[in-house]
Amino acid sequence: MPSQSVWRSAAVWVAALGYFVDIYDLLLFSIVRVPSLDDLGVANSFESGLLIINVQMFGLMLGGILWGVLGDRLGRTRVLFMSILIYSAGNLANGFVQNELQYAIVRFLAGIGLAGELGAGITLVSELLPAAKRGIGTSLVAGIGLLGAVAAFFVAQAVEWRTAYFIGGGMGLSLLLLRLKVLDSGLFHQTAARTDVVRGSLLQLFRTRERSMRYLRSVLIGLPTWFMIGILVQRASTVFAPAAGITGEPVKTNWAVAAFYLGLTFGDLASGVGSQLLRSRRKVVAGFLAFSLACVVLYLFGADGWTSAAYYRLIFLMGLGMGYWALFVTIAAEQFGTNLRATVATTVPNFARGSLVLLTFGFTQLTGTKELPFLAPSLAGAVLGVICFGAAFYALWGMEETFGKDLDYQEQK
Repeated sequence: MPSQSVWRSAAVWVAALGYFVDIYDLLLFSIVRVPSLDDLGVANSFESGLLIINVQMFGLMLGGILWGVLGDRLGRTRVLFMSILIYSAGNLANGFVQNELQYAIVRFLAGIGLAGELGAGITLVSELLPAAKRGIGTSLVAGIGLLGAVAAFFVAQAVEWRTAYFIGGGMGLSLLLLRLKVLDSGLFHQTAARTDVVRGSLLQLFRTRERSMRYLRSVLIGLPTWFMIGILVQRASTVFAPAAGITGEPVKTNWAVAAFYLGLTFGDLASGVGSQLLRSRRKVVAGFLAFSLACVVLYLFGADGWTSAAYYRLIFLMGLGMGYWALFVTIAAEQFGTNLRATVATTVPNFARGSLVLLTFGFTQLTGTKELPFLAPSLAGAVLGVICFGAAFYALWGMEETFGKDLDYQEQK
């Protein structure tokens, strides 16, 4: 169990609740996509929804760079404040959109705001907590935060889609009051006072081959997460469940998303505790990757004729296996010095999220069209799975073990 100092840390709770609203907003569109676009009179909700998702992911990638740089230059708490303000405003604006173009523009702006929350929060918590408790603290942030997806599911069932966005905006604005109680870490203030290091520069990450490889590996271990969320789970109802001949009630995308994120929440908490017990980040991530890979193989090739209830349970286990997401971001933060830490911790998860654009394109090309099919969905998913999991295992194999690492150091020019 985490000690009282972790539970009483205002930074942990502000970061956790901020990430809760972040995930609520990030997943809400996927949950209300069909009813919201139908209500707006959009003829092809699938194609339009895919476009809006890609626009949102592009906003996340741009926002990741913006907030990462500002986090190292202006401070982690300022980024938390600004990002919460922007995505809360985006949520409120979503409740007023009248057409597809407005929807896409607002999701792009919301994506920029959403990009800053997790990286800044994990960086702040990592720098404030003792080295021996960082894994617990960051896992609490992610574990509590990921429940935002489950909350989005139940809110969307209870109210109409515009109200669901208003609720998200209201929750975000309420967080601004809590954020006022949180101060930046001493490590940041020490670094800000120095003139011999460059702070918040994306280019500094690529000045040496060794540093570039550290950064690339940090991104690659997150690829399987968004392959599973964006390709396997988001297409569960329309592609994979019908292909597997799932029986009983039809599989619903919003239920699949909720099951996956519920598993992801428990997984994040378990991975944090596991890394403390084993005193290793790499061993825990490797175990979770192996478990996830087994679940993916079963999902693609072993679920024929299952009931929808059993299918949801498998999706829950897939989410459980991807529960190293918090450790993924924590490892990225621990890999780099204080002057570049926020840049890394903010851009890495958002570049991993942004990989969904390429994964979606790849899946579309591999499956072809109804008129000219190429690969069956299971085989197309397997091809992408081999790429994503292979890249993640390769990255993890060459990574430094960062458990208990002293974070009081700088990346030199």
